[in-house]
Amino acid sequence: MPIRTITIPVKDLTAAKAIYTSLLGTEPYMDEPYYVGFRPADAPEIGLNPHGDVAAGPITYYHVDDIEATTKSLTAAGATVEQPAKDVGGGGLTATLRDADGNLFGLFQGAPE
Repeated sequence: MPIRTITIPVKDLTAAKAIYTSLLGTEPYMDEPYYVGFRPADAPEIGLNPHGDVAAGPITYYHVDDIEATTKSLTAAGATVEQPAKDVGGGGLTATLRDADGNLFGLFQGAPE
């Protein structure tokens, strides 16, 4: 299961955008008040989320074909659902879960092609 996106919660989107543009060496492909996304070469997408929980830190999202089935499998294995699957636009769905130690991770299901 490939890592698709790492989201970084930020308080100041403008300041974070300047820092990550410099760090990643690329301009954002998406630049909206609710999300700034970068697609650096040969790396997962890096997203800046001004509405995320800064105290929780970055969240790694894994790309899955069936978010509901994967969530069911992971909860059977001991994970707990933090945020059930929700539509994030463009046909994409995300969900966040916690592992047995409380670490937060996410799932992403893209729009059917």
